[in-house]
Amino acid sequence: MSLLRSTSINHHISIMPKLVLVRHGQSEWNEKNLFTGWVDVRLSAVGEKEAARAGELLKEKNVHPDILYTSKLSRAIQTANIALSVSDRLWIPVKRSWRLNERHYGALQGKDKAETLEKYGEEKFTTWRRSFDVPPPVIEDDSPFSQKGDARYKDVDPNVLPQTESLALVIDRLLPYWQDVIAKDLLDGKTVMIAAHGNSLRALVKHLEGISDADIAKLNIPTGIPLVFELDENLKPTKPSYYLDPEAAAAGAAAVAAQGKKK
Repeated sequence: MSLLRSTSINHHISIMPKLVLVRHGQSEWNEKNLFTGWVDVRLSAVGEKEAARAGELLKEKNVHPDILYTSKLSRAIQTANIALSVSDRLWIPVKRSWRLNERHYGALQGKDKAETLEKYGEEKFTTWRRSFDVPPPVIEDDSPFSQKGDARYKDVDPNVLPQTESLALVIDRLLPYWQDVIAKDLLDGKTVMIAAHGNSLRALVKHLEGISDADIAKLNIPTGIPLVFELDENLKPTKPSYYLDPEAAAAGAAAVAAQGKKK
């Protein structure tokens, strides 16, 4: 029986589960201001430094992950590996799932954000990028930015792999993995680190904090700064989540919010 389950019988929990969320550092396509989604790009030099800073923060603040979860995308995997190497935790077990992937941006994948904004206008651009339940146009199978036939998804039913997604659809594919897999490690009292993406992490934060469909559009998660949740035996936050570097997180979130407007 887990520590949490055994101690909760007496309404006393000796080890509270801790969840650490890390959005990948700047990628090569973040640097170019392109819609990325499921396209597998790597970290930029800036992103590598951000990942190293994440590791420094974990070490400085004595946050010690016991197990790592990542998406199937290289930028998240690189971020986790660099951060854990810097924090001397590269040895911990790892689980990866497509369900932690970034939101699939459909036909927008590979397109310049500023050019898309100029071409389609503020309303449609914002709807595609930030609305809760309106996905972009579907990507064609013959697009160079399609994941059709990608070996990393060969064991996944092709009928469930997306060709575009809204945030609502990201939540639909993420929550079963959260409830069936990740939750078990948390309920065993482990400190779980998830290295993933802006929208998959927004989906999880929405679930944990009960953020409304309307208000989630305002949430921006900065790159490379660990966000910590302390949870109870029902995996509900016991206090507000916190960044390990609050000032840098505020500046990073503002930069994320401004994406698309830069030339």
